[in-house]
Amino acid sequence: MTPDDVFERVREENDTALSRLGSSKSLYAATGGEMETENVLRAAADAEYAAYETFQEWADTSEGVAQDFYRETADEEASHYDRVVAELDDHVPSDEVSAMHEHLRTIDDPIERAGGYVGRLLATRASKEQYVGFFVGQADPQTAQLFRDLKSDLDDQDVRARDLLDATCDTAEDYQRAIDTATEVVQAAYDEYTAQLDSLGVNPKPVC
Repeated sequence: MTPDDVFERVREENDTALSRLGSSKSLYAATGGEMETENVLRAAADAEYAAYETFQEWADTSEGVAQDFYRETADEEASHYDRVVAELDDHVPSDEVSAMHEHLRTIDDPIERAGGYVGRLLATRASKEQYVGFFVGQADPQTAQLFRDLKSDLDDQDVRARDLLDATCDTAEDYQRAIDTATEVVQAAYDEYTAQLDSLGVNPKPVC
């Protein structure tokens, strides 16, 4: 098994969840149904700050190449937060942390952290496009470009994730543990998404 196989398996096993996390309902859920520009920016800022805190914690409690990768990611997420907050008059990060990041912060095993990194990357990539689409729809090309730029950093994180898996996993069992953890992370994000929509009286499943 290879790092590429991990990504393929996680995508296959979580196809429905990732598809729905990347739907137009994801921003509706994240903002509690209040999709004004400021609320969307605040939701984005909270997500970036939570990611910064998670990966900073992982960097502080990891060793070797994993420590370097997590620190680099934490620095990226801190920069993302600063750039989003620059679009707001003020912002205090929410005390509430998403279910995905709550789950990530319970992981301390190196192999499972590598899998968690993959799961968070795929879930985040699925939802990021909706931020771009929102600001395109608001006729705000400058902010839409900001979110395109943030999304492009996920390409670097993708490379980092594959290198991390390669450095951390030695056996098929190791890779399977990474896959299982990645799936748990995606499902944590998806379960919260469905719960948020249910609380708003919205069916999380697409209506055909």
